[in-house]
Amino acid sequence: MSTAVLINLRSRRGSKKLERTVRRFLPEARLGLTRTFEEAQRFLMDLARGQQGPDLILSGGGDGTAVGLLNELRRQGTPMPTLGLVPLGTGNGWARVTGSPPFPRAMQRIATHGRRPWPTTRFSLVEVEGTLSPWAGTGWDAEIVADYQRIMHALPKKYAEWFGGFPGYMMSVFGMTVPRMIIDKQASVRVVNTGAPALWIDPEGRAVPIPRSGDGAVLYEGPVSVCGCSTTTDVGLGLRAFPFAHDVPGRMGVRVYAESTLKAAWNIGKIFRGEHPLPKDNHWLLDSCRFEFDRPVNFEIGGDVVGKRSTVDFALARETVNVLDWSRIAA
Repeated sequence: MSTAVLINLRSRRGSKKLERTVRRFLPEARLGLTRTFEEAQRFLMDLARGQQGPDLILSGGGDGTAVGLLNELRRQGTPMPTLGLVPLGTGNGWARVTGSPPFPRAMQRIATHGRRPWPTTRFSLVEVEGTLSPWAGTGWDAEIVADYQRIMHALPKKYAEWFGGFPGYMMSVFGMTVPRMIIDKQASVRVVNTGAPALWIDPEGRAVPIPRSGDGAVLYEGPVSVCGCSTTTDVGLGLRAFPFAHDVPGRMGVRVYAESTLKAAWNIGKIFRGEHPLPKDNHWLLDSCRFEFDRPVNFEIGGDVVGKRSTVDFALARETVNVLDWSRIAA
């Protein structure tokens, strides 16, 4: 069994110093230290040219690093190896779901696991605009990420290091995003089912079929604060935004939350924990859908803002990926 480690040096905790940790615990691993997408692309191409590709690729970075890795492997036509998520980014939502420990402990666990089969969880993926991702959407999270990036880019490097992660995220939330969204008028969205009949999550958390809800049915039309699709429960910083995403195989979690910014800020703890039901909160389980907005809104894919969109089509991807389950590897 062979292992490769990709480290995004531009991620929040990415550093060349991590090379020593890898060499200490995994001396035979193939290591890629990358600063650009092109460098990561070349590293993955070199892996594919070897006699045998790695059984496990450890993605050291944030959610965006893992999304980029998955899509490059797909572009190259490389069979998907087991993916291990190691949190070096800011939000690390997908890594949190898999129970990933900090980088040094992660390398140690891989080393002590030896040559036994990797314990994994099979994840479905969302496909949006030709990109595979565990989630994508718009609303506060996309606005917060955009504001966070503006703050980090404006700060001198030493201050950006201090305020990176949760402090900077909270600064973005309460310093920029919330005040602006209190003033701005809410966007509106129409959610159109484009696939199999919809399942709605009732107040008890049960998936309930909706009559006459197949292709073309309008599931929701009205104001929106947050909406998106996901095949994983948590997004950045442990926000349990899609608590029902794993409930029904072959479906992705779809959510529209329409509460006002002030009321949502008051209930931020319940929102982070994924409590249900909440006022003006809607959850479905679908295999494809379209969001139609009344104006362009910031849109993110896997934690990276990709620009403004007025219409977005989502579908459950054909591809799946086996992701390392860290909870089943001895500490």
